[in-house]
Formats: sequence, structure tokens, C-alpha cells
Amino acid sequence: MNLSPARLDRFARHIVLPEIGGAGQVTLARKHVALVGIGGIGSPVLQYLAAAGIGQFTLIDDDTVDVRNLQRQTIFTGRDIGHGKATSARRWLANFDDALEVTLSDRRIEAGNAQAAIAGVDLVLDGTDNFATRLAVSDACVAQGIPLLSAAIGRFQGQVGAFAGHLPDQPCYRCFVGDAFDAEDCDTCAEDGVLGAMAGWVGSLAAMQAVRVLLVGAATFGDPQWGRLHLMDGLKPGMRTLTIAKDPACSGCGATA
Repeated sequence: MNLSPARLDRFARHIVLPEIGGAGQVTLARKHVALVGIGGIGSPVLQYLAAAGIGQFTLIDDDTVDVRNLQRQTIFTGRDIGHGKATSARRWLANFDDALEVTLSDRRIEAGNAQAAIAGVDLVLDGTDNFATRLAVSDACVAQGIPLLSAAIGRFQGQVGAFAGHLPDQPCYRCFVGDAFDAEDCDTCAEDGVLGAMAGWVGSLAAMQAVRVLLVGAATFGDPQWGRLHLMDGLKPGMRTLTIAKDPACSGCGATA
């Protein structure tokens, strides 16, 4: 695959980085990323990954745009209110870069359809707001052998973690949270509130980590940081990192899974 002169010009600031280079940019153009949830986290992720030259996206979200989303979901405008988020996101992508391939899904992700929704992608990035969906996505990633980036936000706190539970020595997201959260019982932004700029910080870091994962083996920037969870505090501000161990008894990726 060769990049056209127009694409070389568009991504010139990436290509001059020795950690990415021309080979890395071509690799990004070949990659397929699934975004599960196109909200406060998914919006900046989509913007920065599209700007990075990811060649193909699958956009998964069953929600519609609400006026209360506009405080943090930066790809939407007042004209999108009442329209599906996946459809509106595709419209944003078409205006930004019509060379990108886009597949939509407006079905809610559940255990029964998660594997089909992400089949064939190179990376899944989950920015949803409930544990039932997150665990269904994690289990599907393990089953399909697909790496997962999980990003979450609440009030002034955020987290981004990279998981590869399909690998024998690496944890999955279920190793981190366990089985007790297989229900839609977590707090929401509507209940607790969220700072819009905090969503941007978390989404930007998630996009950075996605580029790392996608460039493994193709550029020196490609350190996937499997099992590393970055915790972000917008009040201090600051960030610290935890290492998540693989749980041998995990029902998602353990020996008896």
C-alpha cells in the first residue's frame, strides 16, 4: 500500500516523527478500529484517530443526540439533536476526511451480539457508561483475539487501560473489575456530573494509547502497555498508573473461561 501525494502531505507532521515515520503511517491507514460508544470519550477519540489516518472505523452506539450531550460530546452540534449518534458521527467523518471507510451499528451491545459487532477489527475502544456493556465487549474481545482499550470518566476522574486477555500472560478487563458488575448498575454522568474538558483529556489519552497499540511491530512508538491502567485526576491535577495482573480464575480469560 502506498500513500498518495495528497495523503503524504496531510500526514506530513506524523511522518517526520522518527517514532512513526512513513511505515507507521501506512500501518495506520490499514487499520480498522471499532468505537463502542460515541459520547464524551468517543468524540475526541474519533476526532484524533481520524486525524491520525486510521483507515477504517466501525461506529457502535444505539443512542440519539440530546442537547445535554453538547457540553462534552464535541463532534455533535445543535443540528444533530434527535438524530442517531452513529449516523451523526459518520456525517462528521465524511466532512472531515471522505477517504475513510465507515461501518455503522445502532444496536445496543450485549453478550449475544458483541462478537459479531467487532469481528474483523484490529482494536476495540470502549467508552461506554455501564459495566454490563463493558464486560460484554471485553469477553467478545478475548474470544475474537482483539486487543481492547477501555476508557471511563466520572466527575473529575478518568481512567484508560489497555487489555489483551486473549494473550496467555495478559489480563482482560474482567480481571480488573470481576464478575460482580454484570449489570447496568453503575453511576452515570446524569447523576454525578462530568467536566467537559475532563472527557477531552481522557479521550485524548485513549487516542494516544490506541496509536501505540496499532503501531506495535511497525514503529518504535508501539509499546502497547498491556495491563497498565492510567488513573487521571482533574482536581489535583495529576495521573498515576497501576498494573493489573491476570486472574487465573477469571471467567473471561482464565484457564476455565
